[in-house]
Amino acid sequence: MSLEEIRQTRLKKLELLRDARINPYPSHTNRTHTIQDVRGSFSSFEDSKQTLCIAGRIRAFRSHGGSTFLDAEDGTGRMQVYLKEDVVGKDAYEFFLSVVDVGDIIEVSGSVFTTKKQEQTLEIADWRMLAKSLVPLPEKWHGLEDPDERYRRRYLDIMFNADVRELFEKRSRFWKSMRNFLDERGFLEVETPVLETTTGGADAHPFQTHHNALDIDVYLRISCGELWQKRLMVAGFPKVFEIGRIFRNEGMSAEHLQDYTQMEFYWAFADYRDGMKLIQELYRHVAQETFGTLQFTLPPKSVVGGFTNNACSFDLGADWNEYHFRELLKEKTGIDVLETDLAGVEAKLQELGVAYDKKHSNLSRAVDALWKYCRKDIVGPGFLTHVPVFLEPLAKRKEDNQKVVERFQVMLAGSEMGKGYSELNDPVDQRARLEEQQKMREAGDEEAQMIDTDFIEALEYGMPPTCGFGVSERLFSVLAGVPVREGQIFPLMRPK
Repeated sequence: MSLEEIRQTRLKKLELLRDARINPYPSHTNRTHTIQDVRGSFSSFEDSKQTLCIAGRIRAFRSHGGSTFLDAEDGTGRMQVYLKEDVVGKDAYEFFLSVVDVGDIIEVSGSVFTTKKQEQTLEIADWRMLAKSLVPLPEKWHGLEDPDERYRRRYLDIMFNADVRELFEKRSRFWKSMRNFLDERGFLEVETPVLETTTGGADAHPFQTHHNALDIDVYLRISCGELWQKRLMVAGFPKVFEIGRIFRNEGMSAEHLQDYTQMEFYWAFADYRDGMKLIQELYRHVAQETFGTLQFTLPPKSVVGGFTNNACSFDLGADWNEYHFRELLKEKTGIDVLETDLAGVEAKLQELGVAYDKKHSNLSRAVDALWKYCRKDIVGPGFLTHVPVFLEPLAKRKEDNQKVVERFQVMLAGSEMGKGYSELNDPVDQRARLEEQQKMREAGDEEAQMIDTDFIEALEYGMPPTCGFGVSERLFSVLAGVPVREGQIFPLMRPK
């Protein structure tokens, strides 16, 4: 029987329910207990013969003469239910068989007992249809072999794959544990604008749209309110953070998406060294709360992190290393990033066979491409420090070396898993650096930052020494060992 023929058959069953004056999609349920509740106190319910009402989707259907066994699932667990003709009557029993299918969501009431096979079971005294399904559940979910199909019908992927369901439960714990960690340390959770007239806080290409009411073009934010949260430092808040969605109109890969969740915090009267200590505590806390361990292993040819050929293991509970950006690049490529020029870096990229955007290349983009080549064998955990000023327009210069900034970047599995720095609070230096970024943008670098004069004006009122930090859901995907698209419940898909 074809899918459409099955659908037509079920539509006829829908009419049978309505002809019997039964609403196949009621808004209210009389459920008294979840399946988890019943299983948790089963002995007590069995001894008392108490009438219980549970609800759930029928996942299996087995009829034997005047008896029918069903498996019902409600999201908290699965339980066998039993319908007997001698109990409900012949007409009611036959009507049930004529209108109910696997996939339907029903409500059943009755008392529980244990079968001879020691199966916890509820015997149905009464039942109601809660949602009649019009298409059958797949006998086997073949979407496991086709990622696009799984993402398009993620509801089936979760329904049939316990590992996928558990992944999203872990994702929820991941962000909850991060929020709790910051709450407990006095950080105030805030919400900052998603629509902006000027993007800032990151090097990325934004999405642009039109605001009809104001008749202006606006951008979807590319950072989690970095420049807005710094304004709150000016305002006098000592600690703030935001967990929210950001948007970057860039390429897709196992590590990159166009819209994803990120956390950013800002901490007044703290510097990047204070931030490094806090981040070690944060990552260990989140890993333990989410995964129950601090030790992780990515298999060979992993699709997450920078590693592609070898297995990668790291322990967040171990001592964290510090990687010196300038020294590391010099060791691996012979290039001194503080003494070289664009031609020298491009020549080295060509020699190494590293692809990069030559059309809009500048020293920042070329060095970044060179760094991505070098980072792949850094297992971590550790912090990348001593980054050149030209790579970080929002970070404070080191006092003992004005060519580098007080920045730290978490390194795990050959990739960056969060970035923070002592925030630049010198408005004169900030204006000069953003003006340089604006020149790069006008020259064709669409990822260069826009100049935000309102933000610079806020800095002129005085911002205290501040440590800022941001981390995206990439960290979750690496710890979970899945590509970032797999770690999102409903990743964006091209329409069929």
